[in-house]
Amino acid sequence: MAKLWGGRFQKNTDAKVDDFNSSIRFDKRMYAQDIKGSIAHAKMLGKQGIISQEDSDKIVAGLKEILSEIEAGKVEFLIDAEDIHMNIEKLLTDKIGESGKRLHTGRSRNDQVALDIRMYLMDETDEISQMLKELMTALVTLAKQHTETIMPGYTHLQKAQPVTLAHHLMAYFEMAKRDLDRLKDCKKRTNVMPLGSGALAGTTYPLDREFVADELGFAAVSQNSLDGVSDRDFAIELAGCLSIIMMHLSRFCEELILWSSHEFSFVEMDDAYSTGSSIMPQKKNPDVAELIRGKTGRVYGHLMGLLTTMKGIPLAYNKDMQEDKEPIFDAIDTVKLCLPVFCDMITTMKINDKNMLKGAKGGFTNATDVADYLVKKGMPFRDAHAVVGKLVFYAISKDKSLDELTLSEFKEFSDIIDNDIYDAISMETCVNGRTVIGGPAKTTVLKAISEAEQYLETL
Repeated sequence: MAKLWGGRFQKNTDAKVDDFNSSIRFDKRMYAQDIKGSIAHAKMLGKQGIISQEDSDKIVAGLKEILSEIEAGKVEFLIDAEDIHMNIEKLLTDKIGESGKRLHTGRSRNDQVALDIRMYLMDETDEISQMLKELMTALVTLAKQHTETIMPGYTHLQKAQPVTLAHHLMAYFEMAKRDLDRLKDCKKRTNVMPLGSGALAGTTYPLDREFVADELGFAAVSQNSLDGVSDRDFAIELAGCLSIIMMHLSRFCEELILWSSHEFSFVEMDDAYSTGSSIMPQKKNPDVAELIRGKTGRVYGHLMGLLTTMKGIPLAYNKDMQEDKEPIFDAIDTVKLCLPVFCDMITTMKINDKNMLKGAKGGFTNATDVADYLVKKGMPFRDAHAVVGKLVFYAISKDKSLDELTLSEFKEFSDIIDNDIYDAISMETCVNGRTVIGGPAKTTVLKAISEAEQYLETL
């Protein structure tokens, strides 16, 4: 097949080079964006008198037909045509003849691919944002059901203080909210129209770049032709946003893996979101959570791959930049695969609230509340801290929890301790006394849930 750029060449490209050089295997997913961008470009060429209005109209009509044919599965892309841009142009020329050869007037594949990938990434960002909203809604719904489900909170994976499952879930809501904000912010920098930058130095044709931007819904036009074709920081930034989303999912998955173990028994995964063992019939494995945790490293790798690909490229476009697509496409695909299944996994799992409460009562999670009790009685906090440390050591030696100690045992460590100590250090008091903004008290968490629901309604 003759190359559309082959005029200067005297030999055909080697078949192995055709295969090596071609990107159609992976960039064909941008066909809709490529056609949409070409339609806007053709309209502008006609409006500006760069090509005849008749040719412009024929190009637009032909491109729309090709779009319908692709979506109907009637088109087979050619490796020889290298990429989605040249495939579409060849299909167009085959369909409408000479007029199709005028489409590429005033543009290069360099600014064409920069346009396509920006449009594609914005579309995918919108889809992932919607998935995040669905996850956030699921977290809020689950949290509303568990404002009184007391569980241990941890630091260093050691039991620290009692919280509620609702409070724990709402922590991940806040993370997802920031993830959504990051995607929105990233999209602002992607939403810049590069077409008209040419290969690197613009063009002598009187293009109306603002017209094309308006046609395509871009918020701005790139201000430097070199920059317009030679950077992919918007793709790298999106890969970073996706990596943070996966990091949050992975952290939650790590907790769910622990919680579903026999040692914790806080949750049980639904059969539909678990797998068994080929040899051990008793096993019920949290494979969904483990796979999400594993796929997080895959997305991280794509971020590092993109950064490494771009780090040594001089201005402007270099063929290395063809390597931008597979990493960001796979990162997107991975996140879109993980978010829905994660959402379904947490909404179907069984919560063992009795085991969570039992877990909260162990490990002296109310020790800080004994110290706070002493402080409220007039003891300096640092002295109270020391007293409670000795109390905990004593309780460990007697194999007791703090609330199992007798009043006389308490008084061996401080005379100011009285009968009200037992109410002060109950799990319910420990949780619901923490009404400070951001705390785990039921009233505070309910307020946070209400604000979260209002936020979701604005999206």
